[in-house]
Amino acid sequence: MKHLEAHLQQTCVMWFNMQHHKYYGLLYSSLNGLHTTATQARTAKAEGMIAGVADLTLSVARHGYHGLFIELKNGSRGRQSESQKVWQKKVEEQGYRYVIVRDFATFKRAIESYLNDSVEQRKLI
Repeated sequence: MKHLEAHLQQTCVMWFNMQHHKYYGLLYSSLNGLHTTATQARTAKAEGMIAGVADLTLSVARHGYHGLFIELKNGSRGRQSESQKVWQKKVEEQGYRYVIVRDFATFKRAIESYLNDSVEQRKLI
């Protein structure tokens, strides 16, 4: 399952960097899904890694939002964990947009809608 999410994430990031090179470096991964040793996990937590953080962050302010958080899920099977739901609520309360993406087409629509300045396009996400 995780392999499919990883492939989706790689595809999304590659497409974004090719299509929106103006924003290169502003779409980045949290690396929360990375498998680590117990020692590495303790170090990461001590350095600020938090359970539930979205897979991708787009640090571009648009439409009154401070940025866009993207949680990738494996098709219809993937579900948010409780820590992801809690984190989503917290960042939305702080003025960030949060979307759940289950396929590349949805990712592409979400990005184009978020970056587009027209009201009609924003309604798509």
